Amino acid sequence: MNEEVIPKLDSETSTQTNMLRGSAWMTAGSIFSRILGAVYIIPWMAWMGAMYPAANALFAKGYNIYSLFLIVSTAGIPGAISKQISRYNALDEYSTGNKLFRQGLRIMGIMGLVFGGVMYFGAGIISVLFVGGDPNSIPVIHSLAIAVLIIPILSILRGYLQGYSDMAPSAISQLVEQIARVAYMLLSTYIIMQVNHGKYVDAVTQSTFAAFIGALAAIGVLVYAIFRKMPMLRKLSREGKPAENLDNNFTREIFGQALPFIVLDSGITLFYLYDQSTFNQYMQMFMNISKSQLDNYYSLFGFQANKLIMIIISLSTAMAVTAIPIISGLYAKGNSSKIKEQVASTLELFFFVMIPASLGMYAVAQPLWTVFYRYDSLGVGMLQFSAIVSILLGLFTVLSAVLQALYRNRLAIRYMLIGLVIKMIVQIPAIWLFREYGPLVATFIGMAIICWLMMRRIYIAYPFDIDRFSRRFIGMTIFSFIMFIVVIAINWILFRFVGNSDRVFSLLILLLEAAIGAFIYAYLVLKTKLADRIIGSRANRLRRILRIK
Repeated sequence: MNEEVIPKLDSETSTQTNMLRGSAWMTAGSIFSRILGAVYIIPWMAWMGAMYPAANALFAKGYNIYSLFLIVSTAGIPGAISKQISRYNALDEYSTGNKLFRQGLRIMGIMGLVFGGVMYFGAGIISVLFVGGDPNSIPVIHSLAIAVLIIPILSILRGYLQGYSDMAPSAISQLVEQIARVAYMLLSTYIIMQVNHGKYVDAVTQSTFAAFIGALAAIGVLVYAIFRKMPMLRKLSREGKPAENLDNNFTREIFGQALPFIVLDSGITLFYLYDQSTFNQYMQMFMNISKSQLDNYYSLFGFQANKLIMIIISLSTAMAVTAIPIISGLYAKGNSSKIKEQVASTLELFFFVMIPASLGMYAVAQPLWTVFYRYDSLGVGMLQFSAIVSILLGLFTVLSAVLQALYRNRLAIRYMLIGLVIKMIVQIPAIWLFREYGPLVATFIGMAIICWLMMRRIYIAYPFDIDRFSRRFIGMTIFSFIMFIVVIAINWILFRFVGNSDRVFSLLILLLEAAIGAFIYAYLVLKTKLADRIIGSRANRLRRILRIK
């Protein structure tokens, strides 16, 4: 983490380079941390034994509550800080940006104390509101409240560095956070369940407390990174314009820009919480099944499938985090032509990665699910449907980030709320028609409408080259489907002769199919030079590595 990675943001010609470099760092950090966050399930499930379904459902419900509190407690301020610091940097007002960061840091400390306290002391009421008053959820909520105390500080440290388009420390801190979290989680679960033969509720409580351990480790990484970069940061402040004396205005500015981040960052979580709070009631309207079976159904799509698709959704999150400061900086300079180009490049890069990733996950769903959770035909189906829905969830993340960077905050919130209301309207008919798949169908419809409204508004405001975008989009889709068909065929042939339940065999198939699928897509986009138009000169290096002429 050298000082030189922080650029002085006055070069508009470097926007694509910054986007690619930042996305690469954030994607690597997100992917590795998400994979680690999914892999832990294998030993965790084994050590939970027969109590795994109940433990899994309790863990999922606790984390959904935690996610909402996390969004509210951070108040969207890290994203707002990143956006505003990038704006001030583009105007050569580095000292003003630093002053904004210090103000935000104080606010974040207070927010952590307030919402951590509310979550801890209000655990009983929260349990009644979100999980039907399950007493087992109270110690889980208590453990997660401790993490809420410090994660606002972690988030704003990341937002500060991202405002300089420096994504490496954020990516590294994500990975360190996940390693520390998973290590504590597995160690505590093993001791409680295997050594002491204790209660699964205690194991889940310690597993959720691991969020605090991970956050603490990540804060250490970011503080170290900022101290390493302090000479460069001071140099930029000295050479830029003097800081403005706007303490009161800063507080209003922070919260004015933070509110949209709260609403939009909670968009996907609100969809999931609506499913969580209504799933049992709506399903029992059309199916006569037990509570344990309902918990199993909810766990399949609400936690297990969701945990796997978040690996690929994190790709879009990485791009959104990278795009906000870049587009915000261009907006501050009033460079409309560059904004159009950057918006198109952001969308092209998203689809370039997301389409093959989601179709690839659909194709390998059977061995993937078997490796992580043991074979379950309904679970495989849920993962396949979720993989398709993930395209829209990822697109929502990117489009809402673009609208926020362009200061179209109210529009983005309005569109998100429209989509959420539509999901609520179609939820019951969707469950009636598609049973356990109904919530996913409703999410698909709601998100599709949100994405269409957002894409339309962005294009009206900054009409990028739609013909170029369409040609590239069609090319990506065709190549992704070629890869998809080949992998599906391999999957069908191999599993036709071997049973579904062998996890070792499924792992070998998964690795084989992932390698073949990745090579097919890479070969097609490199051979046709489509990759050159999306990722530039990096395509030549990949061609040399893969020996493609």
